Amino acid sequence: MSLTETLQNELLALARQSIEHGLQTGRPLPAKLDDYPEELRQTRATFVTLERNGQLRGCIGMLEALRPLAEDVAENAFAAAFRDPRFPPLAAGELADLDVHISVLSPAAAMTFASEADLLAQLRPGVDGIILQEGHRRGTFLPSVWEDLPHPKQFLQHLKQKVGFPASYWSDTIQAYRYTTEMFG
Repeated sequence: MSLTETLQNELLALARQSIEHGLQTGRPLPAKLDDYPEELRQTRATFVTLERNGQLRGCIGMLEALRPLAEDVAENAFAAAFRDPRFPPLAAGELADLDVHISVLSPAAAMTFASEADLLAQLRPGVDGIILQEGHRRGTFLPSVWEDLPHPKQFLQHLKQKVGFPASYWSDTIQAYRYTTEMFG
C-alpha cells in the first residue's frame, strides 16, 4: 500500500498532535477513526522516529499490525516522545525542533538460510528491515538503519548486539524475518 502525499501529511500531523496532546495530558491523542479516510483505518504496523537536530530522540513501533493505521501512529508517536527508555520524556521546549518520521511496515516474511554467511548474502541493503529472534529475545532494525550501517555484516553485528548477543554470536536456532517500509516525514 502506497500512501498519497496528502495521507502522509495527515499522519505526520496526527503524530505531532498526539505528542502535543501528551505534553498537555500525559496521554496519547485518541484517534477518532471516523474522521479518517479508509486507507488510514486499515490495520497496519508502524514505527514513529523522532529526531532533534539530526540526532535520534525516540523511536517506538509495532512489528505486527494490530490496530488501525491512524491509531497506531498516534500511540507510537506518544510512546516515542514519552516512553522510549533510552531518553527522558520529551519536554515542551523540544517540540519546535522535533522532526517526525513515520515508517509503515509491510508484513514480515520468514527468511530461510543455512548459515550466517547465507543470511548475509540474502540481505538487501537499504531495502530490508530485519527482525532477529532467538528464544524470547527479539529486535529489529528499520531499513533506514542501513544509512548508518551500510554493510550487511556490520548491520547484522549491530542488530545482534541490540538483541542482547555479542556481535560474533551465531546459533542454528536464530530466526530472521524481513520487511520493507514506506517511510516519510
